[in-house]
Amino acid sequence: MKRSEINRAIDVAKETLKEYRFALPPFAAWTPEMWSKTGHEVDRIKTCGLGWDVSDYGAGDFKTFGTVFFTLRNGVANNPGMGTPYAEKIMILEPGQRLPLHFHWCKTEDIINRGGGIMVMELYNSLSDDTLDRESTVQIYCDGMLRSVAPGEFFEIMPGESITLAPRIFHRFWASKNGGMLICGEVSSVNDDSSDNCFAEPVARYTSIEEDEPSRYVLCNEYK
Repeated sequence: MKRSEINRAIDVAKETLKEYRFALPPFAAWTPEMWSKTGHEVDRIKTCGLGWDVSDYGAGDFKTFGTVFFTLRNGVANNPGMGTPYAEKIMILEPGQRLPLHFHWCKTEDIINRGGGIMVMELYNSLSDDTLDRESTVQIYCDGMLRSVAPGEFFEIMPGESITLAPRIFHRFWASKNGGMLICGEVSSVNDDSSDNCFAEPVARYTSIEEDEPSRYVLCNEYK
């Protein structure tokens, strides 16, 4: 993924959040130069992986297969005193953009349409060999109400609505082309993207970057 794409994607995300009056913490606007002048006071931000995260999952087509995340809160699974005992993210997707099909080994999460466009969801149970169960009905809770959906069925989550996903439920979602920019929230147990994702297809969670222009932001996987 080109650095210019990352810079632009974050710029678009910031403008979208501003339009919907969703404010980010001050460090969301820090430049690489500002980060270079920090010390131990930001250790928790770095250790918990807070901040910007942009990926095309190695597909090379960010417009259709990509996401901008900002992690607001998080902890460390094996260190209860570090950070918070839960995670909170905001995701910004352009119409047609989607995440890859995946499940989490440990994390339970609420995925929330915070505003803007329409979120389309697709679900599958998983088999004992960690592959898709294309036969069994998936039971989930939407805003606390039990719901059953067929494997692979597309269904919409409108602004203000949410879905709770337990571990080992394959899921992917995207911003409907019939709506605008989608602001999607995630509130979950502690998040660990380095070890808690099982993808149904080969992807790169953190994409390689072509430095075609100077970076205007520091991504959460670049702190070191």
